[in-house]
Amino acid sequence: MAALVLGVVLTAVTACGGGGGGSDAKPGAGESKNAGDSASAQSKQSVAVVSIAPKDGAKSVETSGALKIGADKGKLTTVEVKDSKGEKIDGAISADGASWTPSSHLAAATKYTVHAVAKDSEGREAAEDSSFTTLTPKNTFIGTFTPEDGSKVGVGMPFSIRFTRGITKPEDVEKAITIKTEPAVEVAGHWFGNDRLDFRPEDYWKAGTKVTVELNLDGVEGRSGVYGKQSKTVSFTVGRSQVSIVDAKKHTMKVMRDGKLYKTIPVTTGKPGYATWNGQMVISEKFTVTRMNGDTVGYDGEYDIKDVPHAMRLTNSGTFVHGNYWGGGAFGNYNASHGCIGLRDVRGGYDSSVPAAWFFNNSMVGDVVTVKNSTDPTVDPANGLNGWNLSWAEWKK
Repeated sequence: MAALVLGVVLTAVTACGGGGGGSDAKPGAGESKNAGDSASAQSKQSVAVVSIAPKDGAKSVETSGALKIGADKGKLTTVEVKDSKGEKIDGAISADGASWTPSSHLAAATKYTVHAVAKDSEGREAAEDSSFTTLTPKNTFIGTFTPEDGSKVGVGMPFSIRFTRGITKPEDVEKAITIKTEPAVEVAGHWFGNDRLDFRPEDYWKAGTKVTVELNLDGVEGRSGVYGKQSKTVSFTVGRSQVSIVDAKKHTMKVMRDGKLYKTIPVTTGKPGYATWNGQMVISEKFTVTRMNGDTVGYDGEYDIKDVPHAMRLTNSGTFVHGNYWGGGAFGNYNASHGCIGLRDVRGGYDSSVPAAWFFNNSMVGDVVTVKNSTDPTVDPANGLNGWNLSWAEWKK
């Protein structure tokens, strides 16, 4: 019995060994089938390789120049870069499909996700996904601007922005500001110093123009280690056209409305030694009543008038067109001011029929006042919103 059992066990073991011999055995049959499946899978796998920099999970990434997406042994077909709000970042795949470049800088302190797909020469796709977070700046700047959002302005109004820090990378900052107009017109920027940037078309705005400004300053490096933190859309509309021509010799102001003479007003301008600037000046502020003190503009002790009515600023240095109730017979006859353009008025400015009140009520910020035939030089383009005194070629330098 023991011998019989042992024989059964040995037979069973031999059977479990299998493939050791016998004419019915098919050596490697199952192995050959698996190898065929593996080769087929490999033939379907793309040889294209997608690369994304910075690496997945990177922190404190620079907002410019760090994001690079490429493809090797294939061409990029899809690139999607989104911020934490799901907003897509604009960019372009190169003509040869080898790289993708963002169209602008990235925002600071923001997490971005990247999805990129490339195809090889057989049309097989390879994809990569990644995410990273941009730096949080220690030093920042913003821009204060005029006109305000929703404003209606005159045809001479530039879009002027003044920065809280001096800018040493003006090209990068200017690129971060885009202006669109309806109807379309070329608009160019001009720097006054390193903290002010104005935008204007070649000629005055066409009446009715709608202007939209995109301030994409968040993350732009304005100077080494100093980044913008402002992202804002500003829109304004240009009203009717009004350009007033002051003749300092004839003591008149001709108000031109939509290219036609609207009204002629007698004025007085700067007396000898205090002549009014020549040139094109834009109304930047309006005051129903204001104080004018000569001490603030270098005319120490010469005047201090606490209730100047119907005043409109033309320069930062103190040139106004304003109501004058103390000028006597100067209007239309001789020049008697300290450089301002004076129109007849009454003390308190209560009379709406006087020339100063009429002009104030029929003017808006952005209207142009042009002075000619004065003995003074042309106003400095940086003195107020007066860049119109630069030619288009000079403006675009």
